[in-house]
Amino acid sequence: MRKDGNLKKERIDSQTASKIAVNILSAALCAVAAFIFALLGYSYRGLDFISAHYILLVWLTGGVLATLLVAYLLFYFLKKQSIFRLILCTLICLDVVAVVFFILSATGIISKLTSISALREYIASFGATAVLIFILFQFLQVVVLPIPGSVSVGVGVALFGPLRCSLFSFIGIFCGSVVAFAIGRVVGYKAVCWIVGKDDLDKWLEKVKGKDYLLLSIMFLLPLFPDDILCFVAGLSSMTWRYFLIMITVTRVISVFTTSYSLQLIPFNTWWGILIWLVLAAAVIASFWFVCKYSNKINDFIKNKFKLKKSNKK
Repeated sequence: MRKDGNLKKERIDSQTASKIAVNILSAALCAVAAFIFALLGYSYRGLDFISAHYILLVWLTGGVLATLLVAYLLFYFLKKQSIFRLILCTLICLDVVAVVFFILSATGIISKLTSISALREYIASFGATAVLIFILFQFLQVVVLPIPGSVSVGVGVALFGPLRCSLFSFIGIFCGSVVAFAIGRVVGYKAVCWIVGKDDLDKWLEKVKGKDYLLLSIMFLLPLFPDDILCFVAGLSSMTWRYFLIMITVTRVISVFTTSYSLQLIPFNTWWGILIWLVLAAAVIASFWFVCKYSNKINDFIKNKFKLKKSNKK
């Protein structure tokens, strides 16, 4: 019996060590790949800025990636799952950016894109194709891709301007949200587990248990929450289709348009712009604290009001 127990313990220890090694190796490979492709992109020196600051850019890129990798390792061993997964997603996004940058540099396209207006003109040359690709990307961002909506909206603002970006983003994100909700509602828990991951799904289901109407509505409205996971969670909750469609329309319109125009109107390179962003961040945190503290009362109020209107129509 003792031998069997020791063998099982050794197997578990071996599996744990293998899992740790794979996770660390994956993060390290992402960081190295991003650095290599960025370095290859810099070597073409298609822009005057890159030529003038080549050494600085190389050291800066290496420093940022090394810092992210060290942070990943630190939070991984501290078992801060949400943080180290976010860092890994950031490294993966940087890989994509580095590969795209390398392709643009190698093909000489980047030398033609000397400003935001030039970039917009280049994107416009693709016509409706560029718009469809962006809408598809926003759709996949909700259903499949682990990329925050604020990041993709920021890219859209640079490409299309705030108004067109808001419209295109809303179409893609709304459709993706409806599909994610439908998967949770129609296909069920096992399908969502396969897409999202059991640990993350169970964590968010536990957080919104009994408060799904209120908390999910607030989370969709506020930035930085994992909207992709929350859409699946909403499908598994007690939320009705009617309430979800109304809620997702209102919250997506507010969040997308607010993000688009705030990125355009509030600069990051001035003291007053940074101050405004800090005030907004504090307001978001304070709002969420208030909602969490009084969540039961507010959730019951919203739920009862909604059911009352529904029963009156009957």
